[in-house]
Amino acid sequence: MGNSPGGLPHREPGFVPKGRTVPDPAQTWNDVDTYFTDLLAPAEDVFAEALAASDAAGLPPIAVAPNQGKLLRLLAETQGARRVLEIGTLGGYSTLWLAGALPADGKLVTLEYEPRHAEVARANLDRAGYAETVEIRVGAALDSLAALAEEKPEPFDFVFIDADKVNNPGYVTWALALTRPGSLIVIDNVVRGGAVTDPRSTDPSVVGTREALDLVAREPRLSATAVQTVGSKGYDGFALARVVA
Repeated sequence: MGNSPGGLPHREPGFVPKGRTVPDPAQTWNDVDTYFTDLLAPAEDVFAEALAASDAAGLPPIAVAPNQGKLLRLLAETQGARRVLEIGTLGGYSTLWLAGALPADGKLVTLEYEPRHAEVARANLDRAGYAETVEIRVGAALDSLAALAEEKPEPFDFVFIDADKVNNPGYVTWALALTRPGSLIVIDNVVRGGAVTDPRSTDPSVVGTREALDLVAREPRLSATAVQTVGSKGYDGFALARVVA
């Protein structure tokens, strides 16, 4: 067993450590997520209420997992973020995690295409005490981003991109325009179940993701990496890009 590029041990496909049986992957992922969440990101009423309200309103169950939400909060806190931009609100679950990272004078702007989703998110955020902290802008995100740029706002310290993947290249371009050196950009759902590696894919979400990653890789003002994840949300991953110039 040698080392692969990057120093990781090379293992044959299907490698299982001696003495271990092969578990059901999906069940194991769920069990580990539950363990980590219960131990490190225990449920707070405001998050459970937000998920329940989103479910009751018929919103798709595609919000980040609790441990992923906690990761977003930790990243924003580590960043010392005072201004956060979120592209894709859904029911406001990830918004709640990010808003919790902000100081008293912090501001979060979140963009949502669907008016019904924005309505549910607004109620969830107001219930949590973020009526003044979080601004929801409704409409096509690319239009909202252009309008936001025209206002010449203070740069955002942290950007979370989790909307329609076909427009990810445009979202990355606007995120770069609306940030500053030192800002952090996080792009969710970049693995696409492994399909991101297929250059022949015609799936618009895969194409948009690949184009966004290519843009990030070519952009000299960004330093980036991507991480695969497994868990209660299945197999996916995210990219992180730091604005360096």
